Amino acid sequence: MVREWDPRTASSAEIASLLDTLNAVLAADLPQDPPWRANSLREYLSEVMPGERRISWAAEGDPAADGTPGPMLGHVNVLLLGGMGVLEVLVHPELRRTGLGRELVRVAARRVWDEGFQSIGVEVVGDTPAVAFYEALGFTKEYVETRSVLDLGAMEWPALAEMATEVGAGYHVEFCPGGPPDDLIEAYARAKAEVRDVDDGELRPSSYDPQRLRESLDTLHRRGMKPYIVLALHEQTGEVAGLTEVVVPAQHPTRADQYDTIVVRDHRGYGIDRAIKARMLLELRSAEPELAEVQTWNAQANEAMLKVNAELGYRPDRDWCEYSVDVAELVHRLDNQR
Repeated sequence: MVREWDPRTASSAEIASLLDTLNAVLAADLPQDPPWRANSLREYLSEVMPGERRISWAAEGDPAADGTPGPMLGHVNVLLLGGMGVLEVLVHPELRRTGLGRELVRVAARRVWDEGFQSIGVEVVGDTPAVAFYEALGFTKEYVETRSVLDLGAMEWPALAEMATEVGAGYHVEFCPGGPPDDLIEAYARAKAEVRDVDDGELRPSSYDPQRLRESLDTLHRRGMKPYIVLALHEQTGEVAGLTEVVVPAQHPTRADQYDTIVVRDHRGYGIDRAIKARMLLELRSAEPELAEVQTWNAQANEAMLKVNAELGYRPDRDWCEYSVDVAELVHRLDNQR
C-alpha cells in the first residue's frame, strides 16, 4: 500500500523502518558508504527552506496479525522548489523489479503535475540500478559530477599543517564553526555570488543574498547538519576572498559533506583554495573526533579544484548525475503502463 506520509507525525517505529530500508539500499548500491543513523532523521526528512515544500509517500508491507503496521519497504519524497520538483526514491533491494519503484514515481509525478510544476529532477548515482531505472522512464542526463572521498585516517597531518599556512601575504584565514559571523554575512554573500553563473547543476542550489544565507544555515541546523566554515579575509579591505564549507550530518557523522569552495576572481593565484581546505581538515580533526571521511563533488571541467583535492588526498569514487524529465510526458507514460 502506498500512502501519503508525514515524517513530522510518523511513529518512531516508522522512522526506524525507513532507516532499515535506506541502509539496505546503501549496502546494496554503495557498500563503502557508512550506514545512516536515526539521529535527527525525522528532522532531516521534514525541515525545508522557506518557500519550499516536501511531500512524502510510504509503501508499507502487510500489517502483522496484531494490527501493527507493516514495514516500510519503499519511500518517495519530492521537494518543490523554484520551477521544478526534486525526486528521491527508495525501494528495498528485495522488492526491486516488482513495479513498486514505478508506482512511487507515478504517485509523486502526478502530485507535481497537479501542483503546476513542469519538470522533475533526480540525482542518480553512477554504476547503480537507478541509472537504467530512470532512463527507462524517459529521464535525460543533464549534468555529471565526480564524487571523491578523503580518508582522514591516511592523512599526513604535518604536511597538511604546512599547506594551511601557504597563503599569500595580505590574507588571513579564520575558522567559523556554525557559520560565518553576522558582521561578515554580506561579504560572505558577495563571495558566494561569484559562482552564480557557473553551471553547477540545479538540484543543490546555493544562496547568494544575506537573508537567504541565514535561512539556509538555520535550516541546516534544524535538519541536524552542523556547518563549518573557513574564510580567507583580505586584510586591506576586510572582504571575503575565499571560503570553504563542510557539513557534518548527525545522520552519518563519520562522513562529512563538502559544500562550496570559492575563491573570488580578483584573489586567485595566492594559494587560498588549498590553504583554506587544509585548515578546514585540521579544525575538523579536533572538532569532530568521530569523523573518518569527507566526500566532495566536482565537475570534471573544474580542473583547478580537482588538482587541489588530489593534493589533499581525495580519491575519485563514482559519477553523480542529474537527470530530468517533463512532468506531463512522465505522467502520461506511467499512467499508460498501469
